[in-house]
Amino acid sequence: MARALDRAAERWPGDSRSKLLLRLIALGGESLEQRQQLDAEAHRAAVAASSGAYPDAFGPGYLGDLREDWPA
Repeated sequence: MARALDRAAERWPGDSRSKLLLRLIALGGESLEQRQQLDAEAHRAAVAASSGAYPDAFGPGYLGDLREDWPA
């Protein structure tokens, strides 16, 4: 934490340590939000890329056959 505060002090000279800590928390939250968005986009892209890639994997009536094995 001290190292992060030291780096923050280089970026925002003159700010108090408490203000630097608040800036770091805000920046970390923004970073996490961006990462979540990137992960979601990558997931959507992977799903789209594989969509329709295995047309023979599930034949006609596949779901009906599967549901017959489910308990009532």
